[in-house]
Amino acid sequence: MTIKLSDYEKGEKFQGDYDRELRKLQQRMERVQVAHIVHDRRSVIAFEGWDAAGKGGIIKRLTASLDPRYYQVWPISAPTEEEKDRHFLWRFWRRLPAGQNIGIFDRSWYGRVLVERVEGFCSHAEWKRAYDEINEFEAQQIDTGTNFIKMFIHVTQEEQDRQLAQRIDSPWKRWKTGTEDYRNRNKREEYLGAMQEMFHRTDTRWAPWTVIDGNDRKSGRIAALTAIVERLEKLVPMEMPDADPEVVKLAHEAYGYKPAE
Repeated sequence: MTIKLSDYEKGEKFQGDYDRELRKLQQRMERVQVAHIVHDRRSVIAFEGWDAAGKGGIIKRLTASLDPRYYQVWPISAPTEEEKDRHFLWRFWRRLPAGQNIGIFDRSWYGRVLVERVEGFCSHAEWKRAYDEINEFEAQQIDTGTNFIKMFIHVTQEEQDRQLAQRIDSPWKRWKTGTEDYRNRNKREEYLGAMQEMFHRTDTRWAPWTVIDGNDRKSGRIAALTAIVERLEKLVPMEMPDADPEVVKLAHEAYGYKPAE
């Protein structure tokens, strides 16, 4: 089915105990991480969306209870001169997670067909061929055992403006906004066109997009964490092995350990 961003603009308020539901999801995510470690799996979670759509808040809550040794968050900004001198995917290859790890990208390789396309930071030929390059890149990772989750956080122009204003008003949030936010805002229709083509060309059966209605912060966070946790619980073995008999023997000899009943 064709993804239409206009289908994700209801902004319905979260119904229920937000803190309780959030904690339940974070506990499930803790177990998902343990499953990655125990079964030597690796996953990529890529976030795209509008400026001030809430990507950072979702990532903050997704990782709140995780062991920091086994996940990485990559905030993707403009490429360096070294990165510009190479194929656009080079800098992402270098950040892919190792076994037992989860790599989280706050923006991603899709910048080539979004901001780089709209702002003219790459040629027409470069962004046109990028769809096939991206699909092949993702397929290669999946073929070699990496799980892929792609999240797009959508907000209306009205909600984006409200969030941008809040950032200016708060001394502790002003660092999160700058002139680029308004450059991008002024080209919303162009970005919408680029986004729709991105979905059409890269919403593949092996790496589908999940769109989240971010117009209510609490509902968006719960929806995003639910989608991620449920997907990873299906992709990663969740069964835990029995205790190592040698460790059990040593524990018994050391302090009289007996298996819990």
